[in-house]
Amino acid sequence: MLHLIVLGIVALWSVALVVGPDICASEVVAAGDTVQREMDVQCADTLERKCGHPLWGSEYYRQNWVKQLFANGFRINEPGINYPKFMRFCLNVYNWGDRTFNSYDPEYVVGTGKNWKLYLNSHNWAQSYALFFPENLNVRMLSNVYSDLGPSINFMAVGLSYTFNANELFGHPVAQRRNFDWNFTCALFTFRYTRQSTGGGVTIMNFGKYNDGHHISQDFNDIRQKSTTIDGYYFFNHRRYSHAAAYCYSKYQLKSAGTLICGINYERQDVGINFSSLPADMLEYVPEGRMDYKFNYADYNIIVGYGYNCVLTPRKWLFNITALPSIGYKHVFRESSDGRKDMFATNMKLLFSFVYNYKALFSSLTGRFDGAFYLGEAYTFFNSNMSLSLTVGARF
Repeated sequence: MLHLIVLGIVALWSVALVVGPDICASEVVAAGDTVQREMDVQCADTLERKCGHPLWGSEYYRQNWVKQLFANGFRINEPGINYPKFMRFCLNVYNWGDRTFNSYDPEYVVGTGKNWKLYLNSHNWAQSYALFFPENLNVRMLSNVYSDLGPSINFMAVGLSYTFNANELFGHPVAQRRNFDWNFTCALFTFRYTRQSTGGGVTIMNFGKYNDGHHISQDFNDIRQKSTTIDGYYFFNHRRYSHAAAYCYSKYQLKSAGTLICGINYERQDVGINFSSLPADMLEYVPEGRMDYKFNYADYNIIVGYGYNCVLTPRKWLFNITALPSIGYKHVFRESSDGRKDMFATNMKLLFSFVYNYKALFSSLTGRFDGAFYLGEAYTFFNSNMSLSLTVGARF
């Protein structure tokens, strides 16, 4: 009984899943346990005639529904599966959700016909910080490159991943950091939750008038950063544009298409910088003589942007570019360097993806840039997160 409940919850949770059901199998939807058993022979004939695979045989229709799913490659809409009533209800809910949230114009977007994905992902990311003062007294800093490496396996919208700290794995440790990234994408919308924290491991590249304002390379560890980001946005041309084709590898974009994107963004930032530990010859060049800066705020933004899928070769080569500027309200907490409580917020997100498909195999190069502005009275603070990912995998 427990495994029925667990599997039922998973089915309900996957209502608006990324990967739609098999196109051929979705043509037939079972009506109930009793009627289903009476249709077994007819279903077998239908499968052979419409889908082109051999008859399962009478033994298949006498098996437990879990064994049937393993036997048919997890084609959940395969006629003749002996689902219990509760699981049949979950399947009907899923099929309704798939029709409602994951429908496309087949001239522009089609499914891959596969429910499983197994892939290896190399995720590399870095952070930048900049303080802009009058008279071109600027401070620019860049963190180490953080590298994460790991395999993932996905069944429809449910996945399991394990990530290694590649810097430690290959003997090149960097500063302390943590990174959690979760996202959900269907035809109509996408939702993303990210949490990061880093400490130290930064290189100062420009420091006001020090070295006549020219480029330097000074290690700096008295900096900390924590951030939480929640994004949700809607694709207006969702019938012809597939975000999942470019970033989830669960669809094929057959013709080029773009879409207006609108949504909301919540950004929680907590950044602390203290220059007092720098060498004495640099301290005299600290802009305005101020050693300590704190930026602790929350942004509530509206996103208005555009995404475009450029199809170079249908089902093989795809390039996506997406720009998501946002504006809104910034609430500044008391411990921040700037005394104003309410401020204007403006941020920017840029994404790109270059995807190659070859039969069941796929690979992609994906980049992302997230930048946030803090418009103080005497200066402007800008920090960003930049990432580049290489993914290689297979569908089955």
